Amino acid sequence: MILCCGEALIDMIPATTTEGQGGFIPCPGGAVFNSAIALGRLGVRAGLLTGLSTDMFGVQLAEALEASHVDASLAIRSDRPTTLAFVQLIEGQASYSFFDENSAGRMLTKGDMPSLPEEITALFLGGISLACEPAAEAYADLLAREGAMRAVMLDPNIRPGFIEDVERYRARLGKMLAQADIVKLSDEDLTWLVPDAKSLKDRVAVLRYSGPAVLIVTSGRAGATGFLRDGAEVHVPAAEAKVVDTVGAGDTFNAGVLAKLSQKGQLRKDALGALSAQDLREAMEHGAKVAGITVSRAGANPPWAGEI
Repeated sequence: MILCCGEALIDMIPATTTEGQGGFIPCPGGAVFNSAIALGRLGVRAGLLTGLSTDMFGVQLAEALEASHVDASLAIRSDRPTTLAFVQLIEGQASYSFFDENSAGRMLTKGDMPSLPEEITALFLGGISLACEPAAEAYADLLAREGAMRAVMLDPNIRPGFIEDVERYRARLGKMLAQADIVKLSDEDLTWLVPDAKSLKDRVAVLRYSGPAVLIVTSGRAGATGFLRDGAEVHVPAAEAKVVDTVGAGDTFNAGVLAKLSQKGQLRKDALGALSAQDLREAMEHGAKVAGITVSRAGANPPWAGEI
């Protein structure tokens, strides 16, 4: 099982009421939640470790997980509120206003984190959960405790507005990157992490030095480029699609990559360390195909396996 560790929240998607006024529709979301849902729909055994509220939105999230065959038995439930993210779409690109104070997800502590059963063979971590404390420290501790014998993928999905202490965030994230086998970043993430490097290759070199066997850099419509430990480089174009919005695009790309590697028996530390350029290309192409379907419809609505 792949255990996705991080936020589950409600995306408030803009919509027009029957009276023609602006409004919002509550839709289950969150970067890590979206990846878990996408994995479940692609037929991969997946679970979600998150802080899940018992409020009406938490119930909506739990029902969405069940509907997409995602195991929520490790979710940590409380009566704290669910995080809300109000979405603004400008030419199909999403920007967010978050309401996260004292939420069920954000207030997780190290003591809340369970010991993981052996059936969990891979971990996926990322999103705002790696920036917002105390949960960020809890997830970092979980990775340090449970990640050594499991394949680990990390996508920080950096949102500078959530980072209260930049140096503390960089230090924590640096340790987590060093424990990851696969790191996926947008080109904007990479620039933020390595601001002093002059070129993409220089930035990639800095990140590769930190330890991941596979580094993937996504560039929106320009596609994605993967880098292996042996110096091999793979580029995959973005899938052709009529873009409705980009909500959840990167999250479903991650799920597509993980799904393909899992299906081929390569989602293991030893296999990832010896991954070939062709294997990486196939995984990234699958990720691009899955993301291409997601962006063709409103909201984070990943495809089912039968749609691929």
